[in-house]
Amino acid sequence: MLCEQKRDGQLQHRSRNITPCPPYEKFSLTDWSGRAMTVERSSIGLQFPHYRPFQQPIFLDRTMQFWLRAIPIYASYKICQLRIQFYSKDSREQLWEEQHEWAADKVYSLCSELGGFFLKVAQLIGKPDLAPKAWVKKLVTLCDSAPPTSYSIVKCALEYELGSTVEDLFEYFDCKPIGSASVAQVHRARLKGAKKDVAVKVQHPGVEVLMMNDIRNLRTFAALVQCFDLKFDVLSAVDELEEQVGLEFDFQREARSMDRIANSISAYYKARPPVFVPRSIPSLVTRRVLVMQFMEGTPIMQLGDEMARRGINPSGAMAKLAKQNILKSLTEAYGHMILRDGFFQADPHPGNLLIMEEGKVALLDYGQVKEFTNPIRLGYAKLVVAIAAQNPYDIDQSFKELGVVLGKRVESDPKSYMQMASNLFDTKLPPGRTRAGPFGEDALLQKVQVKNFPKDLFFVLRTIQILRGLSVGMEVPLSCVENWKNIAKEALSVAHEEMYGFNIKATGKGFRDPVWERRKRARRLWFLQQMAKELTALIF
Repeated sequence: MLCEQKRDGQLQHRSRNITPCPPYEKFSLTDWSGRAMTVERSSIGLQFPHYRPFQQPIFLDRTMQFWLRAIPIYASYKICQLRIQFYSKDSREQLWEEQHEWAADKVYSLCSELGGFFLKVAQLIGKPDLAPKAWVKKLVTLCDSAPPTSYSIVKCALEYELGSTVEDLFEYFDCKPIGSASVAQVHRARLKGAKKDVAVKVQHPGVEVLMMNDIRNLRTFAALVQCFDLKFDVLSAVDELEEQVGLEFDFQREARSMDRIANSISAYYKARPPVFVPRSIPSLVTRRVLVMQFMEGTPIMQLGDEMARRGINPSGAMAKLAKQNILKSLTEAYGHMILRDGFFQADPHPGNLLIMEEGKVALLDYGQVKEFTNPIRLGYAKLVVAIAAQNPYDIDQSFKELGVVLGKRVESDPKSYMQMASNLFDTKLPPGRTRAGPFGEDALLQKVQVKNFPKDLFFVLRTIQILRGLSVGMEVPLSCVENWKNIAKEALSVAHEEMYGFNIKATGKGFRDPVWERRKRARRLWFLQQMAKELTALIF
């Protein structure tokens, strides 16, 4: 591990076998809100290659640029909503298409030119089930395409963090990154004396402070949209995202999370895991550098091209079966992580998925992970079982247990419980729908008020939305609820056994759990009340 001492105002390496790199210094700035901030820089100059328009971290300029770009996009949609009232139905569709095309170019420019956290926003909204086709076509290219940091800076960072020269550590090191995202970039290399390659993840310098500033801007924008367009507690989601993204810059934490998930999947599935997780090289992990196993495979976004190269029709029966197996494996892995373990990778966007030989799936990037407490994990398991059974009473009870608070308009309509629950927590879309965007005229979030949505569930919601986007993009129907219901029942059964000392399934009909009996009686009473209301409405 690198040891350092301060001499003449600079950080000096004690290790004698490396050439000193330009030292990192710190300086303070004041952001647009007046908060004092500290930014790192190297003596070779400020380096923010993934923030192309801003070579100086002047947060006021960056904030102004965001609002100057975001407000016209939002205003254009509000104007379009007013204009369509004077057009026929056919003309409305054409008008919306033109609006989406114009806005797609503007959103792409905002995300690609500002970079940073807005690249993550592009990953989040650029899914076929959520955004218009014009948006998806533009934003899908930003999944793994942040401008890379130059190799000279990467080399300096590696030597500073690891305490040895690149030449001493690696047999070879590919200067060109195999991928560059908003937080870091990844290089392929091989350690000296090793037989297999490793992946070296290096954090972009200065990225942490600027991304946290971006999130504050996004939170203000989210409050604006929630006020005028959404009846959904989106601010809780942004708060949770801010908290989790703040942890993403600690690669030591990421290495621990990655190894924990790898161990959990390996222990449960033995030799046939649904997904493969790389393992870290513990001696080569610091807060800004992570060295791990290298996973060889085809990015899922290039799967169709790879199939065509191998002579397989991407739209044929064989390709469809392969896609089904890929989605089934990924869904199985998430069912295990969320419902059995309560600890899961919360960012399965296409840039983090590789398809290996024989259709095996590799899941990468563990910067964003979420851990549930047992009450939340089991409460969510009950919700999965309730949605699978299409039982509005149990859905209602599970919502209350988890802290999801719906408006009165929904609470008086049992069907809305099932529709809202499926919309939020299942990847299956209603018949005839290809998108579940929040701004459509028939969008449920326009009609239903969600007064409170617990931030603990945001990353489950995000994971499900990403899985739904993969399902729509691959044109393979998928219901994660149907795939997870048995895992959820197993999780509840195991928890019951730990609490009462025996398994529900093994007890037969002779066992009566007083809690479940009370819920069963309450459910029967609730159904009788609903039937009485419907009969009264028919008679009068």
